[in-house]
Amino acid sequence: MTQVVDEPLEAGRQAAQRRAWREAYELLRSADEREGLAAEDVESLADAAWWTGRLDEGIELRERAVAAYVDAGQPRRAALLAVILAMNHDLRGAPSVSSGWVARAERLLVDEPEGVEHGHLALVRGIQALDLGEIETARDSLARARELGERFGDRSLQTTALVFDGAIRVHTGDVEGGLAILDEATTAATSGELDPLHTGIVYCVTIDSCQALGDCGRASEWTDAANRWCDRLDVTGFPGACRVHRAEILRLRGEWPQAEEQAIQACEELHDYNRPVTAAGFYEIAEIRRRKGDFAAAEEAYRKADELGRDPQPGLALLRLAQGKVDGAAAAVRRSLANEHLDPLARAKRLPALLEIALAAGEIRRAREAAEELEGIVDHYRVEGRRTPAFEGAVQLARGRIRLAEHDWEGAAAALRAARDTWNRVSAPYETAQARMLLGLAYRGEGDEDGAKEELTIARATFERLGAVLDLQRAAELLGESSARRTFMFTDIVDSTRLVEVLGEEKWRKLLTWHDRTLRELIEEAGGEVIKQTGDGYFAAFQSPAAGVEAAAGIQRALDEHEPLAPDVRIGVHTGGAFHKDDDDYAGQGVHMAARIGALAQGGEILASKESLDGGSRFPVSEPRSEAVKGFDGEVELVAVAWR
Repeated sequence: MTQVVDEPLEAGRQAAQRRAWREAYELLRSADEREGLAAEDVESLADAAWWTGRLDEGIELRERAVAAYVDAGQPRRAALLAVILAMNHDLRGAPSVSSGWVARAERLLVDEPEGVEHGHLALVRGIQALDLGEIETARDSLARARELGERFGDRSLQTTALVFDGAIRVHTGDVEGGLAILDEATTAATSGELDPLHTGIVYCVTIDSCQALGDCGRASEWTDAANRWCDRLDVTGFPGACRVHRAEILRLRGEWPQAEEQAIQACEELHDYNRPVTAAGFYEIAEIRRRKGDFAAAEEAYRKADELGRDPQPGLALLRLAQGKVDGAAAAVRRSLANEHLDPLARAKRLPALLEIALAAGEIRRAREAAEELEGIVDHYRVEGRRTPAFEGAVQLARGRIRLAEHDWEGAAAALRAARDTWNRVSAPYETAQARMLLGLAYRGEGDEDGAKEELTIARATFERLGAVLDLQRAAELLGESSARRTFMFTDIVDSTRLVEVLGEEKWRKLLTWHDRTLRELIEEAGGEVIKQTGDGYFAAFQSPAAGVEAAAGIQRALDEHEPLAPDVRIGVHTGGAFHKDDDDYAGQGVHMAARIGALAQGGEILASKESLDGGSRFPVSEPRSEAVKGFDGEVELVAVAWR
């Protein structure tokens, strides 16, 4: 609780100097309501609002402070804030507004002798040029910003210009020089030499560059340092960017629930304020959900990332591949790679997906071309003469996939052992398990069944621990396990005989065609597999409860929106073991339980076994009720899913 003071203005000033932003906000806001604030205090209140997550208010206060400085005859201070506002609006995805504030800063400084404010103006010009891909223009502006920072003793300006120069060097192939600059700049941030805004920028630019380069170790070290800094600040807003970087590292380490939590929190903190970082947060959420087999939720997150300006590739293409839509996957990743503005490092992130999709389509030649381009890029961006771990792992995995397709078992095994060992050294369990699963296939091709089972068993255990349901299924099948866990769904039209009588044969036939097409599309969009039609409904299988419930909810919503000409459909969902028969059908207790639950559901209801949905649905559920299920001993606890 904020302490009540007689002089909130002076106390607020002191709190702002200590960077106790929450306290400063309350005190300065109180002082402003009492008597209004001078320009300097409005600026402090703006900073306090910004650092406590009141981003829109912070921008409004900065605009107010600019006007107050102009009225007070302080054009330099006004120009400095105008530059910050230009950066604020650029992050919000409003380039025209941002350019307007740059022009305002230029006018304010036109008659002023050269000073540090001109350096900050040059910095924002350099960042904008970099966003437009105008590298030489960016370099010139950043060099001017750095020179002015050195001349006028502004360490924050000097270091921020330096870190962008390092990033440019990395992306244009001067890897050693660029990394040395990044390390130097970020060390200055770590040591507390910079103000908070520029400290955050330096951390972000450095970590982005390391991750683009595939240097997992360096990215992890600087991410840990950045997060310690964020945690010390006790603020919201900028730490959203830190959380996205933390999520990326946690995902690589296999800590998926924590990674998703960090990414979600980042998106909530930043909303649409920082569009690039929010988009990166949604992409990270999508990547985790795709690996978990929650296709509908993954697709929604990819869509949000796309809306905010982040290309959803290669993740969305890999999602299409997992859904069995090979042509769509190939078209998506090729379209992304056709973007002429992609730099080589961005292409390197997409080429492994192109290779995997090409192999799924039987296009080995295209896969080889992708692998050759990937190796060429990776070798151009070596660090200390070696490939970075992520790039080395990707190259070796690509080699292994191609050699498997060519039945070069010995060559595949050599490449996949290298991939496994590389990913294992950087503590990336999912990528290690992927390499192990493929290595098991290579050993099997060589006739080494013991080696194959050893690799597949370890891979299976890792996938199970991570919750990577698709990969778990594949590993289990390769081990020859007779049954696997699936989420099964049965749908059925209620009282179809009466509907035929009411509508007549012709209208009923048209309605049934719409029903069949809609249900099949919604099941497949959620990553499900339509096993067969069962009279007036479908039997489908999913990799996870979340995917099954997502499809069921989508079906009920589609039917509800199609009123008054939609039939009532009951849906039963259950997760359990089943045998995968040779004719692509399933049999076993899990299937029978799902069918019995479906028969107990009412029209418009989604009924599921409570045990199978624990933690596996984003929809609320009813209080459980116990029911006797035909053919099973005892009673089963069932819940209705609140799909509306």
